[in-house]
Amino acid sequence: MIDVDADGVVAFTQELVRIPSTNDPGRRERAAAELVAARMREWGWEPAVYEVAPDRPNVVAVVEGGGGAGPTLMFEGHTDVVTEGDLSTWTVDPFGGEVRDGRLWGRGSADMKSGLAATLYATRALQLAGPFPGRIKVCALADEEGLMLGAHHFVSTGLGADVDGAIVAEPEAGEICAVAKGALRLRVDLTGKMAHGAMPGHGRNPIQAAGALLAELPSLQEALQARHPAHEHLGEVYVTPTVLRAGSEEQVNVIPAVASLFVDVRTIPGVEHKEVTDQVAALAARDGVSAVVSVLVDRPPVDVPVSDPVVAALAAAHRSVTGEEPVYGGVPGSTDGSVLTHWGGIPSVVYGPGGKWIAHQADEFVEVAEIVRCTQVFAEAARRFLNGDL
Repeated sequence: MIDVDADGVVAFTQELVRIPSTNDPGRRERAAAELVAARMREWGWEPAVYEVAPDRPNVVAVVEGGGGAGPTLMFEGHTDVVTEGDLSTWTVDPFGGEVRDGRLWGRGSADMKSGLAATLYATRALQLAGPFPGRIKVCALADEEGLMLGAHHFVSTGLGADVDGAIVAEPEAGEICAVAKGALRLRVDLTGKMAHGAMPGHGRNPIQAAGALLAELPSLQEALQARHPAHEHLGEVYVTPTVLRAGSEEQVNVIPAVASLFVDVRTIPGVEHKEVTDQVAALAARDGVSAVVSVLVDRPPVDVPVSDPVVAALAAAHRSVTGEEPVYGGVPGSTDGSVLTHWGGIPSVVYGPGGKWIAHQADEFVEVAEIVRCTQVFAEAARRFLNGDL
């Protein structure tokens, strides 16, 4: 087993958690990205920093193995975290990085600063262990919790063109996730005609059209579920209305001209997003009220075969380090891997320290032993992938 710096990876995770790099204006990722780049430079790496948006940099370092030609492995993590929310729901400092009872506590401890730290320290451990063929591209990207600007920038600028496989270090509680649900987010704008509430015959009410659409979405979900049975790891297709906007509290006597409905669709392999969008548009069409459907987010499902070298290397590494057979699962949401695989053509697999369901909750934590174990697995997975030892 490759020797990793257990104390170092835990301490670095604490440093990252203590930086409130939340995905909201005013805090952002710059300080966390600078910490990552500084650690890379301490090890003699030469990170490139790409400004994706103001105060939202990507950090990318290429670590050559020195062992001749070989593939390129990408380790990926994100530097942003969701906000801490209501402080009264926390029993620890969300940005304290406290280690207690064998756990490291704080916002982003699981999602996913421990995973990001593990990718850095795994790569460093493999580098110190001696030459290896090919190279590792260590990437700390911005805005995963939002529009995934960092991952889209990475792909659109060609930085992923030479990558043969990617390990995304999201919290998956020890599961190897080569599949991930798709995310399709739609906005439906319904435009009628404004009128006085006392004389509805003089207007066209978009709220009623929105209500009719809401009533039909469950049937659309049922039809999709009937055509696409539940996936072994991802479960069912869901069509969920999440936001409805119309009218004004100050003018309850006014029929508004416009109502907007937002729908969050979660898909599994085999579901075509354009077909779903067209179906929603057809359901939204109403006499006297126009409907415009806009696609806000389009992240198709990920379905990488478990036989792919990056998945096989990770499974072999998990087995070697833990002594246990790997458990395969699926990502219930979407990750930067969705962008890397669909738009970048990079086979990706998700695996990392922390529980699936602890992310975004108060009192977020990760087991310290799990951080170290994942670092060991990552180092061994990289060795196997780059040497073709599957």
